[in-house]
Amino acid sequence: MDEKYDVVVLGTGLKECILSGLLSVDGLKVLHMDRNDYYGGESTSLNLIQLWKKFRNSDNPPAHLGSSRDYNVDMVPKFIMANGALVRVLIHTDVTKYMYFKAVDGSYVFNKGKVHKVPATAMEALQTPLMGMFEKYRARKFFTYVHDYNENDPRTHEGMDLTRVTTRKLIAKYGLGDDAIEFIGHALALHRDDRYLNEPALDTVKRMKLYEESFARFQGGSPYIYPLYGLGELPQAFARLSAVYGGIYMLNKRECKVEFNDEGQVIGVTSEGETAKCKKVVCDPSYLPNKVRKVGKVARAICIMSHPIPNTNYSQSVQVIIPQRQLGRKSDMYLFCCSNSHKVAPKGKFIAFVSAEAETDRPEIELKPGVNLLGPVDEIFYDTYDRYEPVNESSVDNCFISTSYDATTHFESTVKDVLNMYTKITGKVLDLSVDLSAASAAEE
Repeated sequence: MDEKYDVVVLGTGLKECILSGLLSVDGLKVLHMDRNDYYGGESTSLNLIQLWKKFRNSDNPPAHLGSSRDYNVDMVPKFIMANGALVRVLIHTDVTKYMYFKAVDGSYVFNKGKVHKVPATAMEALQTPLMGMFEKYRARKFFTYVHDYNENDPRTHEGMDLTRVTTRKLIAKYGLGDDAIEFIGHALALHRDDRYLNEPALDTVKRMKLYEESFARFQGGSPYIYPLYGLGELPQAFARLSAVYGGIYMLNKRECKVEFNDEGQVIGVTSEGETAKCKKVVCDPSYLPNKVRKVGKVARAICIMSHPIPNTNYSQSVQVIIPQRQLGRKSDMYLFCCSNSHKVAPKGKFIAFVSAEAETDRPEIELKPGVNLLGPVDEIFYDTYDRYEPVNESSVDNCFISTSYDATTHFESTVKDVLNMYTKITGKVLDLSVDLSAASAAEE
């Protein structure tokens, strides 16, 4: 370990493993360490015994739940947009050869006490109760505008500069009411709260186009895909990539102390009496707690069930979004469910999550509206974790710290953080103009 490296990466969470892979492919000499004896950090997947150890302080889960090894319970459950940034990174790095993915059955939204399917076809859009008949006509005109919009072709802009026009003003042009605005902003553009309405409309239009393009990829019931055997496979796949290009991995390194010179610049990492000299350190917030600040908290309920989420057409994998306005909250609540169809539970069992940005210190009460939508549960675990973001100046100390995972049920914000960190570390923008046909979903 007493060697010189270009970069030392601390923690094997998904963000750190993606960066380790990308930097190794770039030809940098990378040492990757983790205080844990397993890959994944906060974004790992647990089997049943590990789940019981973490939340029940026991290694003896009930026998009726089935074999422990048939479970892969993700600690940060997120679906992958089929046309999104993570898929592009997977193809760019050829990590797709290590994994299999499968389309997610459905995407739903909660409105006025009921769960409704997010329309996936023109026929479904005409039939959905989410909007009235006249509003559907107006919404169709808006969707046509979004579909035809090309940032580089002013002829498609209809005289509006979306870098200046707010989303509220753009939507007002089409005369859409509160229900349609909520549906567009939260179920299609996947905003977490309503701040987007007063921000430039370009971001919302891009998000809607991503949803539409992702939906078209596999012609399924949603714009999402998900890896077989859960998300714990993702960090390991990028770790394999790093190793192929010379990256060195060390797990179970209990003490990882980042060393600095008198100017406050990183010079290495010491563990178990040995120091790896390096120019840069990449890590999650837990390794440099004095260089981050708390920005929020995520509350979640982890459930094992014997049935799919009710009112989702018996979907074996599904997302349900509960927009903030429906619950009088400051941000959305999310339901996530997967099953044996993605090899995360034995046949007949379902893993469901309810997650939200915590607004109280009582997750059992705060998450109740989401948990109530699940129907009967066999087991339920409540958990909260703090969210952190870096406050250091990475150009000064050469420490590149990831932000904590948010409550959303998709990966776009996660990969955005990774790509920003990559540019800060290398001074380059990662080229993600890849042939998306290189990725395909697994067949039944």
